Amino acid sequence: MVEILTETDRSAGIDYQQLLDEDSHPVPEIFREQSPLPPGPTIVPAEQYFSREFHDLEVEKVWKRVWQMACHEDDIPEEGDYLVYDIAHLSFLVVRTAEDEFKAFHNACLHRGRLLKSHGGKRAREFRCSFHGWAWDIDGTLKEVPCQWDFPTVDEGGYSLPEVQVGRWGGFVFINPDPDAGPLEEFLGNLTDQFPNLPYERRHKVAHVSKVLRCNWKIAQEAFSEAYHVIATHPTILETIGDANTQYDVFGNYSRAISPALTPSPHVEQSWEPLEGARMYTRLRHALTGHVYEKMPDGLVHVTNHRGEVSKFHPDGTYVEGPMTHADTNMCDWVGGCQLPDTEELPLAPSPPIPDGKNLRQVAAEPVRESLRPLLGETMDNVSDAELLDSIYLTVFPNFHPWGSFHRIVYRFRPNGDNPEECIMECMYLAPTKDGEERPPAAPVHHLGPDDDWVAAPELGMLAKVFNQDVVNMPEVQKGLKTMRNPEVIFANYGETKVRHFHMLLDEWVNR
Repeated sequence: MVEILTETDRSAGIDYQQLLDEDSHPVPEIFREQSPLPPGPTIVPAEQYFSREFHDLEVEKVWKRVWQMACHEDDIPEEGDYLVYDIAHLSFLVVRTAEDEFKAFHNACLHRGRLLKSHGGKRAREFRCSFHGWAWDIDGTLKEVPCQWDFPTVDEGGYSLPEVQVGRWGGFVFINPDPDAGPLEEFLGNLTDQFPNLPYERRHKVAHVSKVLRCNWKIAQEAFSEAYHVIATHPTILETIGDANTQYDVFGNYSRAISPALTPSPHVEQSWEPLEGARMYTRLRHALTGHVYEKMPDGLVHVTNHRGEVSKFHPDGTYVEGPMTHADTNMCDWVGGCQLPDTEELPLAPSPPIPDGKNLRQVAAEPVRESLRPLLGETMDNVSDAELLDSIYLTVFPNFHPWGSFHRIVYRFRPNGDNPEECIMECMYLAPTKDGEERPPAAPVHHLGPDDDWVAAPELGMLAKVFNQDVVNMPEVQKGLKTMRNPEVIFANYGETKVRHFHMLLDEWVNR
């Protein structure tokens, strides 16, 4: 692997703004806005990823004070529907109290502290503690105390459920436990401007997968905040993503990355002949080495080099036999690991013909544009190729990741209870809602355990396979951080802009 030196502060290859110049439609002005973070270095103590003391500091200084996405409005669609939102050791009840009104409360009985609810529910008329029967109306007003004569100081005025602030954006419900926090709109700034043609209010949730990972929540989140890892972690997409040409920008409390599609990585220095019999998931050529990886009936991955010599590896990359003793572990897992249903023989899609006067991005965007027209109508006449093709991923501090334009992806990362070395990663798909129609019911959450393969959630499609490449690194990072001789990590000036921006904000919050 040889880094491409350009004698500039960017990688070789076409600049993202140059790609926008070649778009078949006018691009949104917000895409033209460039707001890079000043150069670093950003150096973070390794203990921030496993220290109990730092975890507790995050709870006190961040989770108790910051705006955070708790759920989607459609998760609690009817009056009285409620959801339990847990973050570290904190627990909150989010309830729809009227057709267009939401409230949130600390999820604890004011008598002896029992959780009022351990999971969500439908059409509640009250929240009654199952220990001694104290009850509150869904608006938090004290309703009943058995043997109230025995509690002369307890009355409706002083014993309503303590509320936390609620805000709404894009169909999501946010909460903030800090009663002195400013409004959500002020915190988000101009976030809405990033979605000019398909605001999140016009989307509905078609998938929601939650998985426990054996790593700190920041380790997981950071892996989905930059394209720098693509060269080593995602060799299967190197020929179709300008990873090192990603544009990074920061805007107040959120950051943005835009990775161009259908332009090769500048790390790919050689074009290979098309692979005869290539299959999307089980027979592929490595974009950097040119070696062919193929899943075989014996359960092994056969890797063929340029001389036609075959070496064999287990799907986890462990060497079995042959002249090559090392292989790309992510390629081995991609072709030899668990597969999505009915995909093992799926052929690799050929490149479309390019008419004169057109480029690949323009040609590839057109069928996507037309596929959305039945849902969004004339809106599609003004949609650029970039909005339809490119990976536009935003991070709203501390842990909310909505993807831009017409992408369906939304991520959320949070600690798994009070364990600083485990987290919950969630991926939601939000699809466009047809003009003039109400949003369909939200998909329920599909829960995966730490040992479940992502392909156990086939509703995610190819992204499940991509996630497997990502998460294999995370427990190894969690372990490695504890054995570093110099216990600190350093982030790239530009290619890890979003991670640097996150840590800049995190430092501000924990030091307040």
